[in-house]
Amino acid sequence: MLKKIDHIGIAVESLEESKKIFQLLGLQFKGEEEVEDQKVKVAFFQIGEVNIELLEPTSDDSPIKKFLEKKGQGIHHIAYNSDNIEKDLKKFEDEGIALIDKTPRIGAHNKKIAFLHPKSTAKILTEICQ
Repeated sequence: MLKKIDHIGIAVESLEESKKIFQLLGLQFKGEEEVEDQKVKVAFFQIGEVNIELLEPTSDDSPIKKFLEKKGQGIHHIAYNSDNIEKDLKKFEDEGIALIDKTPRIGAHNKKIAFLHPKSTAKILTEICQ
């Protein structure tokens, strides 16, 4: 069962430049890491119970690089926290929601993650994480 919004992912050209904006807004910086298999470097900021995840591509074949080329900087995805990601993915698939990931993989903060296809979720890339 989905419990809450975990984070909002924002594609950015430069983590360093974008971090300055979120620091000026007074959001609490929570750290930075590279997720090699997703070809991104991420920085996290917290506001209330929600994190803002800034995503900078680390290679030209990064999905974030392709997103930036097509749409420019902006909201990339919304992530929801699950207490049982495998069960939720099965339920979503049974209900006809297209899955990008049928099984979870490891994302930032060592969380299990999986994406739902935007064609099934009002054109919003949706991430489930646990």
